[in-house]
Amino acid sequence: MVVIRDENRVARLRKVSQWVSLAGFLALITGLVMIFTHTDNPNLFLYQVIALSTGWLLSQVGSYLAHRYVRKPRPDEVLDEAFKKIARDGRLYHHIIPGAPHVLLQPEGLIVINAKFQVGNISVDENDRWRQTGVGLRKYFGQEGLGNPTQEVESMVKSLARYLSKHAPQVEEVLIAPMIVFTTKDIKSLDLAKSSLPAMQAHKVRGFLKNKSGGGRLPQQEYEIIREALDKAAGDLVTDD
Repeated sequence: MVVIRDENRVARLRKVSQWVSLAGFLALITGLVMIFTHTDNPNLFLYQVIALSTGWLLSQVGSYLAHRYVRKPRPDEVLDEAFKKIARDGRLYHHIIPGAPHVLLQPEGLIVINAKFQVGNISVDENDRWRQTGVGLRKYFGQEGLGNPTQEVESMVKSLARYLSKHAPQVEEVLIAPMIVFTTKDIKSLDLAKSSLPAMQAHKVRGFLKNKSGGGRLPQQEYEIIREALDKAAGDLVTDD
């Protein structure tokens, strides 16, 4: 499997995460210090609210970036491990296609992956309403909310489709399969049976795709056109022939 990753983006956003987190920490400390400051300034309470709000917001942004670009293993690294044995002929693009962070191209077709790192008790009902419990205050501090992985990956599929319609117009229609993959090992429980889209932990990817093998393949000409379009987005990051 060929892995094409924007390492410069990863390194850049890793630094941004660290600086934003530091700024958020300092803003929170400033706001807390103001609580014990005795002054006749009538605007002190307003300054406290601004400092604490800014600190909380920056800490959330820093946490969002840290989970993707700082923590080890990163989601993209977990996906590398999950797909490498089952997608030997694949090309896995990380942080290359706008709006679709993780895209796998195989001779059989395209897969867009929504990598989720959240922990706790996670479930989804038949209407694709997701629920996360068992994380306490971490749900509001230090961890990004679960959101709706179904809607997120559907948006990613649309982003990839728009990119291909612009850069590979010769391919009139190509099936893009969505997949939701949880990349953390310490999830308390996962109840994904009612998800309308394939959703699983990373260690189950191989078994899932193995059971799905044996289907059709892209016409070779279409495969080459799609590959060229994706490689174009990667630019100099593509080093293989």
